[in-house]
Amino acid sequence: MAFDPADAIDRFHAAINALDFPEIENWFAEDATYVSNGVGSLAGRSAIMAAFHRYFDDYPDQIGENSLVEILTPLSGRAVWSVRATHSKTGKPLIREGEETITFNEDGKVTRVDVTDYQDF
Repeated sequence: MAFDPADAIDRFHAAINALDFPEIENWFAEDATYVSNGVGSLAGRSAIMAAFHRYFDDYPDQIGENSLVEILTPLSGRAVWSVRATHSKTGKPLIREGEETITFNEDGKVTRVDVTDYQDF
């Protein structure tokens, strides 16, 4: 069966919504890159996971929804999403909308995530 990047993105985002950190970590290749206008550029699975832990310490109730997931190439796809969360210390609500392009390797591991938030957060 051929690799389906759109299905992989849905499963990757489901792990994030579940805050299943071992599963999230399992998605990333060791040398993955994560680029976001919110967090900058992160290189390597350990740096990416450290940033995920910090973010979800602040926003443990985040729920994300995809309004579009599409295949771009046999090993990449694009998701348009929105997230809602509440800051754990300040109680301030967070509403984010954006998109990301996710690239996978031949083993189905995420090698690159390029996130664009539609507004600053």
